[in-house]
Amino acid sequence: MGFQTEFNSVCKFKSEQELYELLEYGRGKMVKSGFRVFPTGQKVIAYTPDNQAIAIVRIVASIAEINFQGEEVTQVEMELIRRLSEEEARIQTSLAFEMFFGEQA
Repeated sequence: MGFQTEFNSVCKFKSEQELYELLEYGRGKMVKSGFRVFPTGQKVIAYTPDNQAIAIVRIVASIAEINFQGEEVTQVEMELIRRLSEEEARIQTSLAFEMFFGEQA
């Protein structure tokens, strides 16, 4: 049991539904497996499940717990700051692939 620190600029959605709720309502949450630390109050880039940059969000809350099934999970609540322009999304996606999502050395 231990905490895993997330990259300070990445908030990747695994669920299309969670992403849709954020974009549609301006607030949303996602659930990640394991105990993770998301810095509350920080602005980060949100990515789609297929690693495409889509928006800037602010982390409002990060709650790590053991759920009723005995699994370690972290719930992250966030608010939408704004969607990225097409050019911003393209550049951020390219940078993230090189820095985070691409092949590991």
